[in-house]
Amino acid sequence: MIINKNTINAHNEQYHDRHQKQWSYAQSQINDIESLVKKIQAFQIAIPSWALGTGGTRFGRFSGGGEPANLEQKIDDIGLLHALNRNSGAISLHIPWDIPKDPIAIKNRASLLGIQFDAVNSNTFQDQKEQKLSYKFGSLQHTDKATRKQAIDHNIEVIQHGIELGSKSTTVWLSDGSCFPGQLNFREAFERTLDGLKQIYSHLPDDWKMFVEYKAFEPNFYSMTVGDWGQSLLYAQKLGPKAFTLVDLGHHLPNANIEQIVSLLIMEQKLGGFHFNDSKYGDDDLTVGSINPYQLFLIFNSLVEGMDRYAMNHTNGLAWMIDASHNVKDPLEDLMESVESILQTYAKALLIDQSALHHAQQANDVTMCQELLQNAYLTDVRPIVAEARLRSGGALNPIGCFRENKIREQLIKARGSNTMSTGL
Repeated sequence: MIINKNTINAHNEQYHDRHQKQWSYAQSQINDIESLVKKIQAFQIAIPSWALGTGGTRFGRFSGGGEPANLEQKIDDIGLLHALNRNSGAISLHIPWDIPKDPIAIKNRASLLGIQFDAVNSNTFQDQKEQKLSYKFGSLQHTDKATRKQAIDHNIEVIQHGIELGSKSTTVWLSDGSCFPGQLNFREAFERTLDGLKQIYSHLPDDWKMFVEYKAFEPNFYSMTVGDWGQSLLYAQKLGPKAFTLVDLGHHLPNANIEQIVSLLIMEQKLGGFHFNDSKYGDDDLTVGSINPYQLFLIFNSLVEGMDRYAMNHTNGLAWMIDASHNVKDPLEDLMESVESILQTYAKALLIDQSALHHAQQANDVTMCQELLQNAYLTDVRPIVAEARLRSGGALNPIGCFRENKIREQLIKARGSNTMSTGL
């Protein structure tokens, strides 16, 4: 379904006076506020095709009804999101869950909704129906050459699908690793994996990027062949200038200093992008900013400082994508909350006086360093983000508009109450 522009305008009229008061106050308090609004308007966050349905665990999955049953419906749902918040203008496909049967038709459908195609993602962490060889003991690291070739061929196929759709990057996440001591020769596993990545890398078009994603544990619990940012960086450095590290906020051991990791990867010009989510214990795939919003703010501080230092475009210098999926929220509402959290955190990071912070750092004025960060963090930037959305044609309160117009109920009526999205 497509949400009518008049519907959004009618919704905004309800909130107009209150927003104008809040916006006027923000204007009186914040310098160069117009620059912030423009940067927020330009900031686009890709939505993964697997996040439009209710997520799950190995224990079960509870559909909320009205889930998209195919890629066309997933694109339609992202079109709904983008119409409401104006910052969800891209989709990241997962292959083979969402193979486009008619790439031209799919591309046209997305274009009509203002949606572009972000990174395409491969899957060698599951055995697919009628798959000849199993990835039970790994894919690119596997001791069997034929299994490795199968994984390599799949990744090359993913790149071809991306080319057809206009994507410019591919993400490789491997579940490869070991569960018991002695199960795996670490050096040989690394070398086999590197060889496979090199073969995949050789099929990248000149204007493409490869993102090598890492994860500290799960599904393997003794070792992961791409287990941390250092291993990912090693692969990226050995592969060449089109290979980068991708940071998933849930893929670290507890209390990891992700903001420091981000800073160093930018320094090495090897940070490729982000999978945004939040977690309490591990890879929990929770709504962005729902558990530790201050950590997200510190990460964005490193991002803004580093990107400005190396003259990187905030909008497209890195790949921005949500990677969250769980059981208990409406998927579309969860995605709206995540996008809003990212935008608000980005806005707060833009408020940091980086020149003053650097001066305080050079003077070892620890108190002032903390004051500068917390003053920005505690600033209410919601009117700024809302103003950016309003100017772009979105809803002042996306979730409010979604609920007022009973969009989930309409989706259930159109698709049924027992539909279950493809993917996880």
